[in-house]
Amino acid sequence: MVETKKIMWMLKKDLIVLWRHKPRLFSIILFPILMIALFGYGMGGSIENVPVVVVKQSDGPVTDATLNAIKGTSFYNVVDIISDPQRGKEMVESGKVKAAIILPSDYENLNSSNAKSVVTYVDSSDQIATQALVPATQGLFNQISSQIGIQKLQAMNTQSAAIQVQSQGVPTTSALTGVNYQNIMNSINFQITKIYGDIKYIDFLVPAILAMTIMMGAMFSMGEALAGERERGELARLFMTPTSVATVVGGKIISKLTIETARAILLIAAAIVLFGITINGSLTLTILLLVLSALCFVGFGIMVSARVSTQEDYTQMVMPFTMPMMFVSGVFYPIETMPWIFQKIAYIFPLTYANDALRGVMLKGAGIGDIWIDIVVLAGFTLLFFAMGVTRFNRDI
Repeated sequence: MVETKKIMWMLKKDLIVLWRHKPRLFSIILFPILMIALFGYGMGGSIENVPVVVVKQSDGPVTDATLNAIKGTSFYNVVDIISDPQRGKEMVESGKVKAAIILPSDYENLNSSNAKSVVTYVDSSDQIATQALVPATQGLFNQISSQIGIQKLQAMNTQSAAIQVQSQGVPTTSALTGVNYQNIMNSINFQITKIYGDIKYIDFLVPAILAMTIMMGAMFSMGEALAGERERGELARLFMTPTSVATVVGGKIISKLTIETARAILLIAAAIVLFGITINGSLTLTILLLVLSALCFVGFGIMVSARVSTQEDYTQMVMPFTMPMMFVSGVFYPIETMPWIFQKIAYIFPLTYANDALRGVMLKGAGIGDIWIDIVVLAGFTLLFFAMGVTRFNRDI
């Protein structure tokens, strides 16, 4: 027989416990709101605002019309309009833009019978952006090519009419006889150059999956390592001995760092064996980046667990950080294609810098000089987390 009154007492007791644990209550309310916002606004829309640079080597109405067509669609975000093709290519290589659209020097010459070669350099290390950029840009220039072709035909018709008026009464053939209309309509020869060759989606995904796995492993294991031991009373017994906070924290760091480093090496080996992943840069630098990432997220775990009394509190406090970080840090989709507010949020998460650095080394063959900003930011986050964790660590809870 169900005792309704006792059930209500149990419900009341659990609600009181939840009310007394304010961080857990706050997380329970905040977490679902964050998730619905991320899925609704971040992942539910189409790709837009892809950063590109346009290289124009001539001025005139055709160039202006092309620029207006590119700017007129929300798919592109024209970062700059320059005149040096080499600089446009370098902007793609440095990651400032996803593509450089290079208009040829004879772009304004409608009288030329030769097709104009529009070359587009694409950052193929970003596989999602490449998949969207190539057909969209090709479709745009097909439309422009047709419009240029129509203008050519109109000009030829006008010229032919003038010739016929001048030669009235004199038998003559049409000026448009023998004209290849197909060539006229295909006035633009569109070429795609992938800076880093053909890269599969799995190649794009693996570096971020490595960083994300390290993040999840390091942060959630710290809940058991500190909050769990505190809840079970193991930490209190440890502090009864002449052991300092720094020693306990240092021991946990070394322990977790060893485990996460081993996990990182295992993950890299599995990615190479199972998916044939190739690391274009240094394998040593890749492992060092994973170690630095693990150290950063272990520091975050220490910072959060410094004040909580139970493992459940720790989990509820970490969840509102881990899940949004996973979605907005460019693990599955490029950051540049997200809504602007998510782009701003992404750069306050350390996972963004870990992803960027790992993709730079593994896909582009980047060295330390190319990713030093990511390394400095990750190191800064690590120092901040450890400083806050050690200074706020409560050994009396």
